[in-house]
Amino acid sequence: MIRIETGGAYANLVLPPMLESSTLGGDDRRFVTELVYGTTRMKRACDHLVDRFLIGPADDRVRAALRIGAYQLAYLATPPHAAVDATVGAVGGSGRTVVNAVLRRVAAAPVEYPDDATRLSYPDWLVEELTDSLGPERARAALEAMNRSATTTTRDDGYVQDPASQLVVEAVGAQPGELVVDLCAAPGGKATGIAALGATVVAGDRRLSRVGLVVDNVRRLGSAVLPLVADGRAAPLLEGVADRVLVDAPCSGFGSLRRRPDARWRIEPEAPARLGELQSELVDSGVRLLKPGGTLVYSVCTFGRTEGRDVVDRALARHPVDLVEGPGEPWQELGGMSVLLPDDSDGMMLARLRRRG
Repeated sequence: MIRIETGGAYANLVLPPMLESSTLGGDDRRFVTELVYGTTRMKRACDHLVDRFLIGPADDRVRAALRIGAYQLAYLATPPHAAVDATVGAVGGSGRTVVNAVLRRVAAAPVEYPDDATRLSYPDWLVEELTDSLGPERARAALEAMNRSATTTTRDDGYVQDPASQLVVEAVGAQPGELVVDLCAAPGGKATGIAALGATVVAGDRRLSRVGLVVDNVRRLGSAVLPLVADGRAAPLLEGVADRVLVDAPCSGFGSLRRRPDARWRIEPEAPARLGELQSELVDSGVRLLKPGGTLVYSVCTFGRTEGRDVVDRALARHPVDLVEGPGEPWQELGGMSVLLPDDSDGMMLARLRRRG
């Protein structure tokens, strides 16, 4: 926990190797994973619970212990004596007295929160951003869903992929024999999914290491995918070559926070506007590659106007394209975009543009 909070480590990168090198059994590993991911996700709420009874500053070790103890008490329904005793036992020195006293008071006190941002444990600006984009009810439902642990879904070909990504593949609508360009393809899940429908896919990404991930998945699945190292904003392909283009663009990732427990604390408020400009450049490039009558799908695993409708509006103003009907249920129409709210999947937005001709 201390490495994540003060050392900049990512929970999903630092925890698995630590568990692999431990002697813990399966149930204990799952419990530790829930503690680390859950406490990281809910740290603002946990801090609120303990700060009511904390006198003076707490060092990193004591703060981490208090959060872990509060998470067990508030979210895991761990019996108070077990949560307090186990947490105190993991703390050395004088900090044990503080952790014991504070957690006992947390266990006995009613749980109250000053606002939804604290209760749901998100930065204020992120709650405001989603509320402005989705409306209060949809935003609250999305924020609550992204506090639940992610599930794992496996395609028929054995590839592990979130259901939202599989729905994006369906929305592309590729037909056998068509040429599809996936401009931001790594690690290759959507590209191989499209190829499974009978299309040939050019799968590009700008970094060689990321294209290597595409190559690994293509070899394993035997897909009709042609990997390409290229910046999607200037793909070295002929104009008008593609029947379909997928721009599954880099984004702020608000819709995938359930599988990235520390991401909510790392995303900068300025990120959506900056990324929206990048997404527009990618869409500009994608439209250039389309045949007349071809379709571009622009998708992002986030919610917001600057990474959604603003990008689409710029494309409509710059290019001979029309916004076409969305894919329908379970997608919801919202402000000209098709939105998939997170539930048993990540959250996504997409739009489909057809080139005139």
